[in-house]
Amino acid sequence: MAKKERAEQWDEIVFEKRNKAYGAYFLRKIYNKHLNISLAISATILLLAVTIPLVAGYMNKRTRIIEDKSVAAEMMDLAKREDAPPPPPPPPPAEALEQKVKFTAPVVVEEEVESGGLMLQDDLNKQPVNNVPVEGDLVVEDKPVEQVIEQAAPQEIFTVVEESPSFAGGEESRIKFLQQNISYPQVAKEAGIQGTVFVTFVVEVDGSVSDVKVLRGIGGGCDEEAIRVVRSMPKWSPGKQRGRPVRVQFNMPIKFILQG
Repeated sequence: MAKKERAEQWDEIVFEKRNKAYGAYFLRKIYNKHLNISLAISATILLLAVTIPLVAGYMNKRTRIIEDKSVAAEMMDLAKREDAPPPPPPPPPAEALEQKVKFTAPVVVEEEVESGGLMLQDDLNKQPVNNVPVEGDLVVEDKPVEQVIEQAAPQEIFTVVEESPSFAGGEESRIKFLQQNISYPQVAKEAGIQGTVFVTFVVEVDGSVSDVKVLRGIGGGCDEEAIRVVRSMPKWSPGKQRGRPVRVQFNMPIKFILQG
């Protein structure tokens, strides 16, 4: 209070013999009051800024504690359920019944029992061998067995093999054989027909030639002559695939040229 009174006295001294109705005097007079209000508001704001987080943290912590208590209560309920008496055990399985075998003692009879027509081995030996079959006897007749001839399935024909078939004696022997055995057809000579006949055939696994055909001919009897000569060729060395003989298709050109 003394400080306030001194401040008022100081204001009086400053504004002595001056116009106190001037705004400066009024502002200085209410300055302390405004200062105290400002300090109070600042302190209140600062207190709220510090208190609100503490209160919020406290409330959150209390909420977590309540949740933990509820979980604990549920665990207590589960514990009470576990205390219930267990169900009775299932009845034991029935024991296996012991199988018993009843033994019947043989009956001894003093009277003779007829054999019922049974024959001894000596009596059977005295019977004739070829008896006429009577009704009810099993008769076994000897019938000829029909022989079934199985035809082997044709082997695969290869076009490309590891080892190609070859004419006996090589390529020169093959050309020489064709030159010596081909006869130029008379019709082709008179018509002036010449050219190349392309023949295809199969070299079998034994080297023989089969399935001779003309792929492209020239006519005039040259096609037929080429087929005849190829069929008359001796056995070739068969082609091989993986070390074993196989059927191989072979193409061969045969030229017919007229000499001038």
